Amino acid sequence: MHGVAMAGARYTLKADPHSSHSVMLRWLGDGRGRRLLDVGAADGLLSRELSARGWRVTGIEADAERAKAGAGTCETMLVADLDREAPALHGLFDAIVYGDVLEHLRDPARVLAELNRRLAPGGQVVISVPNVAHLWMRLSLAAGRFEYADRGILDRTHLRFFTRRSLAALLDGAGLRLTRMTATPVPLHQVLPPRLHGRALAALHGASAAAARVLPRLLGYQFVALARQA
Repeated sequence: MHGVAMAGARYTLKADPHSSHSVMLRWLGDGRGRRLLDVGAADGLLSRELSARGWRVTGIEADAERAKAGAGTCETMLVADLDREAPALHGLFDAIVYGDVLEHLRDPARVLAELNRRLAPGGQVVISVPNVAHLWMRLSLAAGRFEYADRGILDRTHLRFFTRRSLAALLDGAGLRLTRMTATPVPLHQVLPPRLHGRALAALHGASAAAARVLPRLLGYQFVALARQA
């Protein structure tokens, strides 16, 4: 999760080159002084990287303590519970980032529609969400299991679940045109203990990433989407 308030959780930047964070940062590129809205900014784990790349970042975070911790990573940090109302925003943004946040919202379609009114002409929206149709989920359901956990696809704070098709439909309903989508692999470096990290795991992770791109609906752990105003 990248930002919605949840007691006790601590999320870190997923730095491996195949992660959703890495993909989003590559797609956004250098900011060159342009404005970006980081929705669900947490304590600035993405805002810090984006600011370093020249983006003028405004963050939105529901948890006041996390927002205070992340205030120094961006130009402006706003405290707001998006399940209640969107904060007052000034001016337009060249990019809006929803990193691992839509699945935590009661009505993500409403939030997209409201915040995207602040998207500048030609601006871009970047989104990452987990894939509930991943092979592991399909096998679990076939075995009669649907068990929540502290993190992952069935993170117990997830309120909405997405497939590739339903994500595309959500974007279309919000007046966005999908221009690019990719799938990321299971984060093996987070799942497996450090003693197993090394060249062999890196090679396996690279192969897993390639397989997720070939069979995104089945092997994609997360989807990352790039969209523009329709």
